[in-house]
Amino acid sequence: MPGNDAIKISDSIFWVGVQDRETDLFEGLWPLPYGIAYNSYLLTGEANILVDTVKGQFMDSFLDRVAQLLPDRRLDYLVVNHMEPDHAGSLGVIRRLYPEVKIVGNAKTAEMARSFFNIDDNLITVKDGETIELGNRRFTFALTPMVHWPESMVAYDTDSRTLFSSDIFGGFAATEGGIFDDEADLALVTGEMMRYFVNIVGRFADPAKSALARVKSLDIKTICPSHGPVWRRDPAHVIGLYEKWSLQETEDGVVVAYGSMYGNTRAIAERMARALSERGVSRVSVYDMSRSDLSVVATDIWRNSGLIVVSCTYNMELYPPIARLIHHLESKKMRGRYIGLCGTYSWAEASLREMSDFVERGKGNWMLVEPKISIKTSPKGDEFETLELLASNMAAAVKRQ
Repeated sequence: MPGNDAIKISDSIFWVGVQDRETDLFEGLWPLPYGIAYNSYLLTGEANILVDTVKGQFMDSFLDRVAQLLPDRRLDYLVVNHMEPDHAGSLGVIRRLYPEVKIVGNAKTAEMARSFFNIDDNLITVKDGETIELGNRRFTFALTPMVHWPESMVAYDTDSRTLFSSDIFGGFAATEGGIFDDEADLALVTGEMMRYFVNIVGRFADPAKSALARVKSLDIKTICPSHGPVWRRDPAHVIGLYEKWSLQETEDGVVVAYGSMYGNTRAIAERMARALSERGVSRVSVYDMSRSDLSVVATDIWRNSGLIVVSCTYNMELYPPIARLIHHLESKKMRGRYIGLCGTYSWAEASLREMSDFVERGKGNWMLVEPKISIKTSPKGDEFETLELLASNMAAAVKRQ
C-alpha cells in the first residue's frame, strides 16, 4: 500500500511500526491529543529478526511493512521485550503467518505468551545479562522488571550498538512524518515523554533508576524505543532526561491545585498563587481539578518542588476531583516535595482532615509546610494573614531547594 513503506534506520535495521491518531485514551485513562506511535523494528541479514509487534487494531500497516522487507516470507526470530498488548498485540498473527518463527524472551515472557496466546513452543528463554547469537548478530539482554511490567527487558545489538529499549525512553505522541530525534519537535517530544514517564512508569521510578544504570553501561549509538522517536543524533540527551525524572529531581516551582463548587475556594487558590508570585516564585501553575487533565497536573507536580492543595468539602468528604488527585499522587510514590494544605467547608469540616491523612501516610515523602488552614465558607479577618503566611513559608521552602 502506498505510504506504508518501512523506514530505514541503518543498512539492515528498519522501522516497521505504526502511528495511532485514533485512540483517545491510552490504557483507557490518559488523553492522547497528539496520538501515539507503536514502534516495531525488523533487522535483516543472515537471520531476519523482528523486535516487538504493534497494537492489534493497527496490524495491517505493520504487516505490510514487514512483508515488503521479507518477500520470501521467512522470519527467523521475534524478540519480545514487553508483553503488554500495545507491543505484543500482533504476536499471535505473526506466529500464524510465520509458523517457524522462534520467539525470544525471558521466563516471564514465556508465561505470558502462553496466557495471552496459548503459545508454548519455539520459545527461546534468555536470562539477565545473557548474550546469544541470532544469525550473524549478537544480542545481549538485560531484564528490567517493573519498568513497568514484571517481564520487561531490553535487547542490545552489539554489532550495530543499537539498544531496543521497550518502554524505557518511550513517550506519548505520534511521530509526525519523521521518526528520528533530529526530525522531531523536541519540545513536544520531551513534554509528552515526561507525561508518559510520570503516569505510566512513575510508580516504578526506583526500578527505572536501576534499569537506567544497566543501560548507561552500554556503548550506545542508537536507541530504538517502543514509543516515540528513534534517538540517533543524541541518545545521551534522552538518557539524561530519564535519569533526572527517575531520580525525582525537581525545579523551584509550586503547583496550586484546587477543587471548588461555587468559587469561594477558587478565590483562595488564586490569592495563594498571587502571594507566591509576589514572594519570588517564578514558576506557579494553577489547576482547577474539576476540569484539568490529571496526567498533565501530575506531570507538573513531578517537575516542581512545591504543591499547595486547596479543597472544599463535599457531602462530608474530600471533594471528589481532589480525592482523585490525592489517590493518583499516592499511587505514583512521589517523594522529596513540599506540600501545603487548605481545606474549606460550610457545615461539616472534612477536606483538611482527609488531606492531612494523605500527608501522614506519606510521611518522609511529602514535607508539610505549615500552617495547615481550615476556613469556613470564605476567609475573614486574620485568616487572610494565615494564607499569606502559608505562601511565605512555601516560597521560602522551594527557594531553599
